[in-house]
Amino acid sequence: MRQVLVPLDIDPSPPPAASTLFEAAGSTMGTSWSARLMLPAGVRSKLGEQMQAELDGIVAEMSHWLPDSTLGRYNRAPAGSRIALPPRFAEVLDYALGVADASGGAYDPFAGALVNLWGFGPERRYDQAGFYAPAPDAVQAVLAQRAALHPTFDRANARLLQPGGALLDLASVAKGYAVDRLAFCLEQHGVRHYVVEIGGELRGAGTKPDGQPWWVTLEGVPGQDNVAAVAALHGLAVATSGDYRRYFAHGGRRASHTIDPRSGYPIANDVASATVIAPTCMAADALSTTITVLGAQAGLAFAEDRGLAARLLLRRGQEPGLEDITTSAWRAMLQ
Repeated sequence: MRQVLVPLDIDPSPPPAASTLFEAAGSTMGTSWSARLMLPAGVRSKLGEQMQAELDGIVAEMSHWLPDSTLGRYNRAPAGSRIALPPRFAEVLDYALGVADASGGAYDPFAGALVNLWGFGPERRYDQAGFYAPAPDAVQAVLAQRAALHPTFDRANARLLQPGGALLDLASVAKGYAVDRLAFCLEQHGVRHYVVEIGGELRGAGTKPDGQPWWVTLEGVPGQDNVAAVAALHGLAVATSGDYRRYFAHGGRRASHTIDPRSGYPIANDVASATVIAPTCMAADALSTTITVLGAQAGLAFAEDRGLAARLLLRRGQEPGLEDITTSAWRAMLQ
């Protein structure tokens, strides 16, 4: 048994005559990227190099691993600095702040200090010798410090105030945005039939050479019984947030890399994964993280209020397998 999801709006236009299948791949953001597309006749075949250059530019701006990235320079800037942000950076931050506001702080791009404290940042890693989980007073100290900071974003002039010690972390949105930029790069060159992917986050449009949509298998939870799900990425994007990617055992529980910015602790709400299908991968990326933090009840309500197609897999009880709950928008796509 499996779930099959198709978009509610379908454009039947086929690829242009004489189009050829073109593939490109590379590395970015500590993972791989790939693209499959129908290349119209006369379109330059150096699209792979151009897509890699687009990704390299995003990393140079938004990486929290590179000290000289725009984000790295902001995090180290002295109190009172107003940092000018490049257009792509400003676009991502503006969206992330909107999600933070809509979620009541369950999502927060300024949670970098908490991410670092729990060993999921670029230093003092949870998987390195000598790491230990923070004590409760250390968590409370970081929460108090963050509450006192107000890193104001001047949208009109794309400038961000560094109040002193604010740590920005766009890891839960930048990869999705990068997928969207791959799609934008292709569409700028007249490509309308493609699927692009970075580390399992995908976006697609149009059809394959055989006229079928770009079918993709949606990510499940490794080592668990999951009902498989496949989706036709026809004008849609998908991202999954899961507690199984990076974690360590702490207090008899799984300390996941997904931190609840409100409590200062890794999520402890039984959500093993949250998958969101949306028009953009930036939205799917950030919103899947948000729903994961909110948990089953509040996360499902958040998704329903916004008409999101979302699926949550929950670790509940001692029975094998996972509880599967979905939104009405997800169920409307089932065939």
